[in-house]
Amino acid sequence: MHPVQIARYIITFAWLYHGLAPKLIQIAPLEQLMSGSAGLSPESTYIFIKAAGIAEVIWAIIFYIFYKVRVVVFLNILALIFLLLAVALLQPQLLIEAFNPVTTNVPLIALSLIILNGVKSKEDSV
Repeated sequence: MHPVQIARYIITFAWLYHGLAPKLIQIAPLEQLMSGSAGLSPESTYIFIKAAGIAEVIWAIIFYIFYKVRVVVFLNILALIFLLLAVALLQPQLLIEAFNPVTTNVPLIALSLIILNGVKSKEDSV
């Protein structure tokens, strides 16, 4: 299997899993902590987490379909950087926990770079 396809499947799986398991199926305590630290009310935090889960599932589908569109891959990288920075600002102690955003987001950014390097853009084929 081509490395671009492996990267595509892993990135898609990560967005799907992080949208479904800790947000839509069952809200994980860490999700509650991170989202709650933004200063929202408990009701607003619940709605925010569920909306984020839906957005992540939708993004997984978009990424899976449009992984060859460079803008989509760049948006993926920006989203991963933004989410990592949000945790660093709101809950910096989580950056040293097991299975933390650094060990999740940085490899997904690297996989995105593999896709950017492996997928020819329209400009390259002209």
